Amino acid sequence: MWQSEVMEIFDLGREDYEEVWSLQHKLFNQMVNEKKDKGYVEREYLILVEHYPVITLGKHAKKENILFPDSMLKEKGIGVFNIERGGDVTYHAPGQLVVYPLIDLERYRLGVKAYVDLLEETIIRLLSQFGIIGKRIEGASGVWIETFNSDEKKICALGVKCSRYCTMHGLALNVNNDLSGFNMINPCGFTDRGVTSIAVETGREINFDEVKKRFVSVFLSLLEPRIHVPGTF
Repeated sequence: MWQSEVMEIFDLGREDYEEVWSLQHKLFNQMVNEKKDKGYVEREYLILVEHYPVITLGKHAKKENILFPDSMLKEKGIGVFNIERGGDVTYHAPGQLVVYPLIDLERYRLGVKAYVDLLEETIIRLLSQFGIIGKRIEGASGVWIETFNSDEKKICALGVKCSRYCTMHGLALNVNNDLSGFNMINPCGFTDRGVTSIAVETGREINFDEVKKRFVSVFLSLLEPRIHVPGTF
């Protein structure tokens, strides 16, 4: 675990999705209850993790965007979870950096849209450190890049849940992960766009610990100037 003046930051290594989902719920419910009782939260959290192969569907996801039958997924040992984040269907696997910020948006004077923009900006700045130009696409959350043939490919998926301005869920950045797992789904519901990773775009395996450290640095650098102390202007 790293320690920050702003929040507790946990590096969980590689964990099953369900265990981390349960941890998120525990911390999120604690934060929401504190917000309800006190008007503020005493502690915020940032969880960094890699998941074993798993498919998750957001609250607006269409089951038909999973292209393999349940029997085949079960045979491959791939779990499927319907979860409360926004967005459609996505796939997690080792080598992908998954980040779950559990923060109080009011502390940073952020609305949900501005928060999503901040997460995307974090990834865009992180990618630039690897010589990759990331971009947003209107009406499609996450971060995308343009490949040599001008087809847009997604490199980072994003989906959040918010209650009383407290957040859970977050983003999944493709770093070194095997992208063939995305063939089991229509990623984020798209049938005409592919996915890519930092490793694919740079042509080399990436130091995963370095990516985690750089993410934390960029994310906190965008959040910390926005910290608002209640009772001040």
